[in-house]
Amino acid sequence: MTDPAESSTDPDDPVPPSDGPATDPDIRPDTDADRHEYDPEADHAFPDDRLNEMLDRFAADAEITAYLEAQNVNPVDRKGYNDHGAKHVEIVRDRALRLYDLLKDGGVEFNGARQQGLDEADEPVVIALAATLHDIGHVVHRHDHPYYSIPLAADLLDSLLPSFYDVPEQVRVKAEVLHAILCHHTEEQPLTLEAGVVRIADGLDMERGRSRVPYEEGGRGINTVSSQAIQRVSLREGEETPAQVVIRMNNAAGVYQVDSLLKAKMEGSLVEDQIQTIAINTHSNRDGSESIVDRIEL
Repeated sequence: MTDPAESSTDPDDPVPPSDGPATDPDIRPDTDADRHEYDPEADHAFPDDRLNEMLDRFAADAEITAYLEAQNVNPVDRKGYNDHGAKHVEIVRDRALRLYDLLKDGGVEFNGARQQGLDEADEPVVIALAATLHDIGHVVHRHDHPYYSIPLAADLLDSLLPSFYDVPEQVRVKAEVLHAILCHHTEEQPLTLEAGVVRIADGLDMERGRSRVPYEEGGRGINTVSSQAIQRVSLREGEETPAQVVIRMNNAAGVYQVDSLLKAKMEGSLVEDQIQTIAINTHSNRDGSESIVDRIEL
């Protein structure tokens, strides 16, 4: 019997627009890069100069780079979980900025930086910093890592922010970043839309082999099958909402990933009403019978 995961297309390959239920009339074909890597040269719906300067600093910061490597040891090497290192951080940051851009373009007003008396240009900075540092607590332990991330991120921010801000702004940016880091954990309630965006973006890193519900090595349980079932996660402008998340699965078991994690990340994020989430089962049964799940919507 063939494992459904083995018949999947590679997540870096485009999903054919004619692939069974993927032709859902409510879903536009994929015409752009679904991973939506942040492009500093592109036009954005927000002021991006400050963000771009900060991102350049990330890339050159040896301590941040070392943390992103070290934070993978406990979850991956010692616990057998999925990646929580540099690649995960890159995906979460890109998707957080993409989601933020779509919401801004749709007229959504963010409250975190604004209520701290900071500039609009500081909103994406807060999001990018929180997305970059949200998992560094893994260097202490996988369990309760958001709480360990707070003091470690605070130390990094104390060395990073003085290059960009005066002391009052340093304190306020730091406060917002730490809040967003803490609230990527579903046990905590986001109080800002910036934190909500980071929380959701963390849950969107779920493509085949990267799923947030961890893969069980050597098994064929629901975690294993569901973690291999997600083909693509797309973020694009919605028809009825500023943002739309489209999740393509090659097996109905992928619903477990969507319902077990992403739904929890969405709830209470403060932006859930601005995002339409659709999961589509692109697998067509060879005997012509109807698939168990063709489409679900959160």
